[in-house]
Amino acid sequence: MPPEKSTIEQRAILLVGGAGGLGSATAELLAAEGANVVVSSRSSGLRADITKADDRKRLLDAVPKLYGLVVFAGAPARGADEDAMRLSHEVNYQGPILLARDAAQRMQAQATAGAIVLFSSMQAVALFPGSTAYAGDKAALLHAARILAKECRGPANIRVNVIAPGVIEAGMALASIASGKYGRYLADGMIPRYGKALDVARAVRFLLEPDNYITGQVLSVDGGITL
Repeated sequence: MPPEKSTIEQRAILLVGGAGGLGSATAELLAAEGANVVVSSRSSGLRADITKADDRKRLLDAVPKLYGLVVFAGAPARGADEDAMRLSHEVNYQGPILLARDAAQRMQAQATAGAIVLFSSMQAVALFPGSTAYAGDKAALLHAARILAKECRGPANIRVNVIAPGVIEAGMALASIASGKYGRYLADGMIPRYGKALDVARAVRFLLEPDNYITGQVLSVDGGITL
């Protein structure tokens, strides 16, 4: 028998901030199933800065038959001074939510039953000292995404979900892992290992499934660290 056709084959999926480790693993996984993957970041692929309205419009214009939007974009925004909080708000909350809202409006106009996946963090679902600027906006993103999911219910059935990764051996977490910051979680057996980029990619693929029955939810991919 011939292999079963993938349900996302030829569907247009935009990965924003997708040039890093998590995005690359996701792009590879989706492309292997025949999806039409478009990768955007500030430095490669379809270049864009989603904190800017013109760039958000240009991104969506470049993928006119959009089915899926995945927004990996974020910044560590360490510290809690005014500049750090302003940067965190723009990159970790405002840009992703505005892009998701604009994408949802376009899907609704085209009667596309699409899927949107946004990225938060374990720091938004558990309390980690010293993470005020970053965690505050990632937590706000969770709430805003759930509101958007509720607004998108209806005939077009646009699903909006959030992934909250734990300590993943990719992207921003690499420096923290190298410093030994999370070593105690392994030593104490709280988690069996650090996460892999593929762990996150598989979660994204799950939430992009056209027949998926999940919306307005947060999926923690963290090996149980936030328990």
